[in-house]
Parts: sequence; C-alpha cells; structure tokens
Amino acid sequence: MDDRAPQLIGESPAWLAALEHVSRVAPLDRPLLVIGERGTGKELIGERLHFLSRRWEGPFVRVNCAALSEELLDSELFGHERGAFTGATERRAGRFELADGGTLFLDEIATASSRVQEKLLRIVEYGEYQRLGGEKVLKTDVRVLAATNVDLPSLVARGTFRADLLDRLAFDVITLPPLRARGQDASLLADFFGRRMAREMGQDFPGFAPSAIAAIDAGRWPGNVREVRNVAERLAHRAIIEMPDQPVQFDPSVLDPFASPFRPEAGPAPTDKGENSPDERIPSASDTGQGFTEQVEIYEKVLLDRALARTGGHQGKTAEVLGLTYYQLRGLLKKHQYGKRAGKLQNH
Repeated sequence: MDDRAPQLIGESPAWLAALEHVSRVAPLDRPLLVIGERGTGKELIGERLHFLSRRWEGPFVRVNCAALSEELLDSELFGHERGAFTGATERRAGRFELADGGTLFLDEIATASSRVQEKLLRIVEYGEYQRLGGEKVLKTDVRVLAATNVDLPSLVARGTFRADLLDRLAFDVITLPPLRARGQDASLLADFFGRRMAREMGQDFPGFAPSAIAAIDAGRWPGNVREVRNVAERLAHRAIIEMPDQPVQFDPSVLDPFASPFRPEAGPAPTDKGENSPDERIPSASDTGQGFTEQVEIYEKVLLDRALARTGGHQGKTAEVLGLTYYQLRGLLKKHQYGKRAGKLQNH
C-alpha cells in the first residue's frame, strides 16, 4: 500500500469487514458509492480506495457538493469559459480536468442539482463534458467516487435524484458502520487522538483511565469518529494541563462545549470542588446512553481510578480509601482488567 494512504483505526468485526470490502473493490476501475452517517470516515475511505487502485499515482481530487451553489458547483466540476457568467474573466479548468488520470471524490452527492446530475451522468457514462459557457466537447479519464449520508433510492422514488445516475454510480456500495456498532473502537480512536493532542502540546500522554475507557466505549456518539476526536482532544488537553502525570479521567462536561451555567435552564454553578463539580461527576446514563449494568461498571471504575490517583497507585492505601479489604480490591482490579489496561500498580 502507498505510504500516503490514510491511517484507519479500528479492530471491530464491522469495521474490518468494511475495510475488506474496500480492498476487494479498490482495484476495479468503476464508480463506487460510499454510504455512512456523518463522521464515519467517508472521505478517508475515498482516499483509501484511490491509493489501493491502479490510479494511485494520479491525483485524488475532492469536491463537497453541498458547499457550493448550483452555478458554482457546475463551474467547479466542469470548468468555465471566459465570460460564462459575471466575474468569469478568464478560462478556468474544472475538477474533472484536474483529476484526469486519477480519482474524483464527490462528497454529499445527494445535494447536486438536476442539471449537475445530468452532466455527471454523461461524464460517468462517456467521459465527455463541456465547460460552462463552452461548446467544445472535452474528454477526461477519471474514476468517480461519490459519498452521502442519505438514502439515495428514496430520493429517486421522490424524483429528486436521477435513477440512471444512481445506477451508474452504484457499481458497488460501501456502507460504513456507525461507531455505536463498532464496540471498543471508540476508545482506540480516543487514545489515538489523545496521543496526537499530547504531541501537539509537546507533552507525554499518560493514557485514559479505565473509567474513561469504559465511558467512551459506552457512548452512543451520534457524531461518530469526528465527535470522539473532539471529546478525546478536549479531555487530553484539560487533563495534561491540570494533572500531566495522572491517567485521563472522563469529564462529562466535555461532551457539550456549549454548556453554560448561565443558560436559563441550567442550575447554579458549582462553587467548590464538591461532588457536583465537573471533574467529580459520575458519567450518567444520559451521558453515555447505556443501561444499568454498563453504568455500574463505569461507576466502579471511576471510584477505583479516583482512589488510585489519590494514593499514587498504592493498592493497600487504595483499599483503605475505598473501605475494602486488600483482597476485595484485588478482585475488583482483576474483574476490570486493570493489570492489562491501567498501567503500573504497586503491589503493597
């Protein structure tokens, strides 16, 4: 694989199956559709399809169809001639021309207008197009990859997306799993983003505490990988500044950067470091979207993490802090696999 291929993180069966699908279809010089919720990595998959294809030495060009008006998208994709519209003072090459010999990735394809869809149909079918305002028929050799987070067949049924274009684009369809279907991939991704944030800060990353790992894996993450990245980076940044040598614990306040004690519906702001302050809160079912059993596991890990942090990892003192016997504490540490995931512990 080319060294420029994007790094894709995950070990869950659903994610590995999607990557295997990508590997099978990447060498085929056919249009493909990538379907997935926001934040599932559609553009990264598009890059991987390109770099695993025979076109890997050619350009990989991206266009977000939703970011441009109909006329601008037409010009962006196919180029324009001088005088084609107000402000067009010179000829401009379009993305299809720039992507010749490579791959063009069309994100948010469902937002393209009917006029643009008609032009896309012609270029996918025959490799022919005309610049906006031009008469000359041009040729290009481009592999088209398209992505969306909506149900295109339903748009076809409503008459807002061309059935013949969907047929051409959907030689094969790669459906990416949401993060909630990927098991412990959430904490693997959080660890990657946390370490990246630490490097950006010029600091070592102490890792996430087991309670944080459990809370991250239990989350629903409607924003998928993008949301996990934001939360992991916020957690790592705050923790490294405040407690650089302690494993990063989960702070539910990072889930909503817009949360404010000054909102009318918000309660009074905490005035001390009591049990209601953000760094002392226990992640609740509303934070993670999980049930009773998962919440009990997270709660136990939070108590263990806080006690271990207070005692510097000394197990005897930790047992005293928690009101447990040494063997009860050891049983909890074994139950939650602290020897494997929590770093060094002192056996005293």
